[in-house]
Amino acid sequence: MRIFVAVLLMAASIGGAEEWDRFRGPNGSGVSQSIGFPVEFGKQKNMLWRTPVRQGKSSPVLTRRHIFLTAFENEKLYTQCFDRATGKLLWERSVNRERSEVVNKLNHPAAITAATDGENVYAFFYEYGLVSYSADGKLRWEVKLGPFSNAMGHAASPIVAGGNVVLVIDQMVDSFIVAFDQRNGEMRWRTSREEKEGWGTPLLYQPAGGAPVIVTSGRGLIGAHRVSDGQRLWGRTNNAPSIVASPILDKDTMYTFGYGYDDMSPFGPQLDKYDKNHDGQLTPDEYGTDAYLLGIAKYVGNRDGIVTKEKWEERRKISMAPSSLISVNLGAGATKAGDGQKLTKELWRYEKNFVSVVPSPLLYEGVLYIIRNGGILTSFDAKTGEVAKAARVTGALGAYSSSPVAAEGRVYVGNEEGKVTVLKAGREWEIIAINDLGEGVFATPALVEGNIYLRTAEALYRFGTTTAVR
Repeated sequence: MRIFVAVLLMAASIGGAEEWDRFRGPNGSGVSQSIGFPVEFGKQKNMLWRTPVRQGKSSPVLTRRHIFLTAFENEKLYTQCFDRATGKLLWERSVNRERSEVVNKLNHPAAITAATDGENVYAFFYEYGLVSYSADGKLRWEVKLGPFSNAMGHAASPIVAGGNVVLVIDQMVDSFIVAFDQRNGEMRWRTSREEKEGWGTPLLYQPAGGAPVIVTSGRGLIGAHRVSDGQRLWGRTNNAPSIVASPILDKDTMYTFGYGYDDMSPFGPQLDKYDKNHDGQLTPDEYGTDAYLLGIAKYVGNRDGIVTKEKWEERRKISMAPSSLISVNLGAGATKAGDGQKLTKELWRYEKNFVSVVPSPLLYEGVLYIIRNGGILTSFDAKTGEVAKAARVTGALGAYSSSPVAAEGRVYVGNEEGKVTVLKAGREWEIIAINDLGEGVFATPALVEGNIYLRTAEALYRFGTTTAVR
């Protein structure tokens, strides 16, 4: 059966059909090769269907017939399956939340995007573990994982590689990358990592004439692991200290963005906010559920649950580095074990103090895009790193969590207020349309065969000009 499915998928690929099988679609690029996407859309225009969904921030992934989402309600973690043609909920399955982890307010128990192999779905919940369901909703297997030591909560999505489901678990203590057999959930390999907290989803790199490699962007390091056994091949230093955005790949060139701090934030404002007894330190009853302070209390210094000025400064020093967008040539050396600085080559680096950057970068037609809070969109020449244009997306300011995607000479990006802007792609990008859905957008859209599949805070949408699903 698996061979038959593989043959069908290969035939579809040869025929030009696309997959959107993981976070941001084909190898995390966010780029579709299809045409026919609408420019203007909303509840009254080019809406093919709208289906209410449970609460969650994960992005849709698609097979030929189905759409998968995750959700969280009433202490249950859901995996949902919808019909692509009609939007009908075909089935949903749930597991009970095993624990409640304190996370950043932008995170969510169902923020991590699932992955699919074209038939089955693989969903990772940091408060439960990894579960797999068949296309008809049968539980295939599950692996309970955690608890974890990521103070902001995990965000890296699973990928399917080499017949396995791969997870990157970067955290304050005991980071690792692990692979589970996609057939039965058996652990195939697990490798410790030097990186600490991180949130970027990994990439699959296939060098010419070489074996496939999993490439990661983490705190201070770009890393490579062999797909077959997880062996750590190399790590390249001088990466940014806080990697929330996922990296992207263009042939042998990787682009990754992360942020840091140029100055040490003083401890004083924290005392002003939380120090009820004015003793110069913070105890659990004072800082409560503040994720950042809780992370310091649990994982810095003697881990006694108390936050002091010394522990605060120790934690902040980790992030003392410029924000940076860098371009790195991986080359054939990515398949070798050794010194990452010698096996790879930095092509250019752009350093600036970006603020609150969650969306991943987008590379499209030789131009690199970064969107950040305030609706500030910057375009770069992908070969040189030269800034081409930096301006606000007038009419769609506010905060951004959704990552930009592109197709047909256009860039699509949504903000947390629910405004989805369509841009004419290019160094000197231009606004074509702003579509106000009136519902918050945190998930990243899927662009497949001329249709836009978009999850908002309230519903799952399909926008397009034709009802056919090929």
